[in-house]
Amino acid sequence: MARLLAGDTRFDATLSFAGRTAAPRAQPIKTRIGGFGGAKGLVAYLAEHKVEAVIDATHPYADRISANSVAACSNCNVPLASIVRPAWQAEAGDKWQRVGSTEAAAAALGPSPRRVFLSIGRQDLEAFAQAPQHHYLARTVDKPDGALPPDLSLVQARGPFDRAAELALLKGEKIDVIVSKNSGGTATYAKIEAARELGLPVIMIERPDKPAAHVVASPEAALEWLTHVSPSRRGV
Repeated sequence: MARLLAGDTRFDATLSFAGRTAAPRAQPIKTRIGGFGGAKGLVAYLAEHKVEAVIDATHPYADRISANSVAACSNCNVPLASIVRPAWQAEAGDKWQRVGSTEAAAAALGPSPRRVFLSIGRQDLEAFAQAPQHHYLARTVDKPDGALPPDLSLVQARGPFDRAAELALLKGEKIDVIVSKNSGGTATYAKIEAARELGLPVIMIERPDKPAAHVVASPEAALEWLTHVSPSRRGV
């Protein structure tokens, strides 16, 4: 989204990061880092900066900021588009067990020790401390903190990941099962393809109910929406 808006003189765009990643990638437009203080704080920000349109491009599991965005934009009468990436769909050969939370995923691993690949981000690892009998391999961008499973190996890496590398990782680590969020998109889908090829089960954590406004499926569609909302809008 930032790349599409960069250099487009019709818009004065600012990209907001939550601040959960220590060193986010540099972006070609202005950025800010940190929360807003709930919907009320976001209302104040929109008014102070004379924002004329908002695009919610947050992760499919970031339901709180999406709820705040819907509430704040409604309060301020500011147009809001929500980019909703299509979820992955199970295909022939996939062995998915769908669960509703990280806690449910930890319970679904069962009592017998298994070698588990956690591809869920660092903030949800704490839930697996309740199932300490397993060996976990977790891939995160930053080092996790808080209560962690006692038998945990960490791989720090940032996607996208390719199929060959994912196959090598799963084979080399002798992984028995993958725990994943249904993030959609292509950046981390290779692990799903690799699991299918190896016949590995995937415990898939379903998406939360995430408030949305005008739903679009891609950054390109969001830009198209933005030009139709008003081609002269500046603050985004």
